[in-house]
Amino acid sequence: METQTSSTDGYVLRIGNEDLETQVFNIGKYYSGAIRDFKRGTPILFARKVGPLGDSIIGYGVVDKVENLWEMTPEEEDYCRAHGWKLALTLGGTTHLNHVLPLSQSALKEDRRRGAFLHGAKLSETLIDTLLMEAESRQVQ
Repeated sequence: METQTSSTDGYVLRIGNEDLETQVFNIGKYYSGAIRDFKRGTPILFARKVGPLGDSIIGYGVVDKVENLWEMTPEEEDYCRAHGWKLALTLGGTTHLNHVLPLSQSALKEDRRRGAFLHGAKLSETLIDTLLMEAESRQVQ
């Protein structure tokens, strides 16, 4: 189910643990129960609770392919069903940040969404660009 998107609005997706973080950044795959308007080219910011910093942007990527359960191999479908996931996002060009961007120090500092409420949040193209610039500027410090 691959389609092109003309907009570069994107989403924040949370990563709950180190195993899933490794999966996203080493394998380039994110399984989600959040059904959104994911399309090829959709930018994704990945967030995770990072110690005392709290919710932070830990990396980003771009959707390359979206697969629903019926499009997966039987093994992958079973894996998703066991975890309550509904689709798989294959990512192109993921970047794992060396220095995370705490949301409390970002353009999202006034946004009240945190934790589970942040997962699947749609962000405008302008906000995505701002957050990416903030994240990248921390990498050279």
